[in-house]
Amino acid sequence: MSEGEKLIPINIEDEMKSAYIDYSMSVIVSRALPDVRDGLKPVHRRVLYGMYDLGVNSRSAHKKSARIVGEVLGKYHPHGDTSVYDAMVRMAQEWSMRYLLVDGQGNFGSVDGDSPAAMRYTEARMKKISEEMLADIDKETVDFQLNFDDTLQEPTVMPTKVPTLLINGASGIAVGMATNMAPHNLTEVVNGTLAYIDNNDIEIDELMNHIKAPDFPTGGIIYGYEGVREAFKTGRGRIVMRAKVSFEEVNGREAIIVTEIPYQVNKANMIKHTADLVNDKKIEGISNIRDESDRNGMRVVYELKRDAVPNVVLNTLYKYTQLQSSFSVNNIALVKGRPQMLNLKDLIYHFVEHRHDVVVRRAQFDLRKAEERAHILEGLIIASDNIDEVIALIRSSKDGDEARGKLIERFNLSDIQARAIVEMRLRQLTGLEQDKLRAEYEEIMKLIEHLRALLASKELRMELIKEELAEIRDKYGDERRSVIEYAGGDVSIEDLIADEQVVVTISHAGYIKRTSLSEYKTQNRGGVGQKSAATRDQDFLEHLFVATNHQYLMFFTQKGKCFWMRVYEIPEGTKASKGRAIQNIVNIESDDKVKAFICTQDLKNEEYINSHYVIMVTKQGQVKKTSLEQYSRPRQNGINAITIKEDDELIGAKLTTGNSQVLVAVKSGKLVRFEEEKTRPMGRTASGVRGITLADEKDEVIGMVSIDKDHVADSQILVVTENGYGKRTKVVDEDGEDVYRITNRGGKGVKTLNITEKTGQLISINDVTDEDDLMIINKSGLTIRMKVSDLRVMGRATQGVRLINIKGSDSIAAVTKVLREDEDEIIEDETQDNTESSDTGTDVDSEETN
Repeated sequence: MSEGEKLIPINIEDEMKSAYIDYSMSVIVSRALPDVRDGLKPVHRRVLYGMYDLGVNSRSAHKKSARIVGEVLGKYHPHGDTSVYDAMVRMAQEWSMRYLLVDGQGNFGSVDGDSPAAMRYTEARMKKISEEMLADIDKETVDFQLNFDDTLQEPTVMPTKVPTLLINGASGIAVGMATNMAPHNLTEVVNGTLAYIDNNDIEIDELMNHIKAPDFPTGGIIYGYEGVREAFKTGRGRIVMRAKVSFEEVNGREAIIVTEIPYQVNKANMIKHTADLVNDKKIEGISNIRDESDRNGMRVVYELKRDAVPNVVLNTLYKYTQLQSSFSVNNIALVKGRPQMLNLKDLIYHFVEHRHDVVVRRAQFDLRKAEERAHILEGLIIASDNIDEVIALIRSSKDGDEARGKLIERFNLSDIQARAIVEMRLRQLTGLEQDKLRAEYEEIMKLIEHLRALLASKELRMELIKEELAEIRDKYGDERRSVIEYAGGDVSIEDLIADEQVVVTISHAGYIKRTSLSEYKTQNRGGVGQKSAATRDQDFLEHLFVATNHQYLMFFTQKGKCFWMRVYEIPEGTKASKGRAIQNIVNIESDDKVKAFICTQDLKNEEYINSHYVIMVTKQGQVKKTSLEQYSRPRQNGINAITIKEDDELIGAKLTTGNSQVLVAVKSGKLVRFEEEKTRPMGRTASGVRGITLADEKDEVIGMVSIDKDHVADSQILVVTENGYGKRTKVVDEDGEDVYRITNRGGKGVKTLNITEKTGQLISINDVTDEDDLMIINKSGLTIRMKVSDLRVMGRATQGVRLINIKGSDSIAAVTKVLREDEDEIIEDETQDNTESSDTGTDVDSEETN
């Protein structure tokens, strides 16, 4: 160790602590966080001040970016040139900044993430709005500090007339904290600020009448308002953004067209990610993606496959790609050098306070300068009034100092006034110039009076701030770019979906769709039927029933699994469309198949789910009762509803209130009727108890009906055979005698229809009333709708009547009942004799569904 040096032992822990705190405070205060007053970080402030220094304003020619960056580096910002250039580039990118601060010329990058050209190629100058941020900086309106080498002064803040922090936002990662502030619309921000100046006690809710929501440079849609409200009130919130899309027909196919994307989303990356998802079969229904953007605007085309439902594909894109993304607001800015979380009102308050401070300092500066000028003018006016004497005094003086002394002594002037008189030009002795002096003096005295009044009255200062803000708004204000969809997000989706009746159809191969009920029309008994769904070869419609959009649809599969979804989540299709495979909507195993469904009301209503039960029946005649509550918590991969034994499968499930009678029918034409209490409630994994004994090995259960005990007297059963014969029978006859007697569960049952070769075996059993309509579907895909009231009630063991004309080897696939609207028009088929039709009414298609 050399002489004169000494070692000071220090604790490494303490040194690390202090060094790290110094570093983190430096990052927080002089790098990453914006100042609440002018909304700028040091690097942005230095870029603008460097341009101001160079005289590169909005009216001058563009200068090379390298020249500007060099100026900023050499004078104020001793960091990497990329940090300065990148900051300047961002200030010139219209997809990054809501209101550009730099006017760039050359390649400044693109929304696809392309890099800007090197700074030696690009040129830049200030935007006009940046000049408003620097206005009056030379009037001592803000404090200056020494630069890094103490040779120059730089401003600590800009005297901005523009609420930059609110209109352009900011983002930065400091140490232990970060900021992410959204941009807003200038017109809205100014209106909100004016409202705040008029009433300092204004509530944030009232401010939100002016400042509706953030306004992103890339436009798009703000989906849902809850996050916006949260951000405005607390300074933190999550704002969901969606792309702006429309549907078009391109090359004869439906296509989704994207014209605006969410803020800070890289378009090229978004398209690539989507294409990867399509290739990996994570997103179905897209056949091609093209980027057709050009200088006229953005246009990304997602071409759809022929069978794709545009809305479903769009929702999938929202879910899995950046077509929907979120902006997490975190309003942290420096307030008097300290980081602080700020809500909307705080941001406006600090801007107004800063603006007020600037106005006061500007007025003080202007007043000082005006008083100095007035003082000189007073001296000049005295001299011009006594011009001959003044000239004689000056001529008789040896030098300027003597002349000044004589003038001070003779006219009682100050040194400054005397100096001004001595230095006065001869042309100022003309009469015109003397008039000008007096006019200027009068003007200055008015200005002084105005400035003194301004400094004496806060109201006047606030009026001035309002005028200047209104001027900024009128000059630079524009329309909103981001559309607000208040209904999104916080409002539940069912509020946007009409709770109308729909027909849900599921084909034999497992294709599902929902169609408006009004697409189906009523025909008389015996009609050939209308062509329904465009099913694939050997596929036919197997299930068809009516539900309302808001109900829950529970799927029970033949393996005994249960899934559920809302009816409105089922893809919509026309009557002739094929629908979507259930496997694409719920996670059903490839070798499993949906066999039953139950439409329930709200599964989150505890009273409802605890007072209802699900009764299931299997092909081999097992029945099982379980509380609906057991099914109210869905899982992505479904839950077990019943344990199915080998060589058996679930074929039906019904919702009951615990006060029902159950009727189970088999292929061979027998039916058993027993009280629901005979089966006690069991857990989800139980396999149930015997419900009916089958006639032989070929026999199997074809369906189940549950009837509320209170309505047994009014109940009627409709059974249909595969060759189109059907029969309507009362459960209890006119005398109160049971047509189908109640037995214990597990019996062989009683005959329900006389099965012959002509009728074919039993295919369906339903409970019906005169108000119901029947939907009958053939395996060929034909559907017919007819009134149950057209069928007379018959005895138990009769053969029934022909319901539908079966052509060739066709047979009935499924029969279901639907609720009839009040007045249905009966649409005659060409094969019908017109004399049979006597009922007329309004066309179902034109009726309003409930």
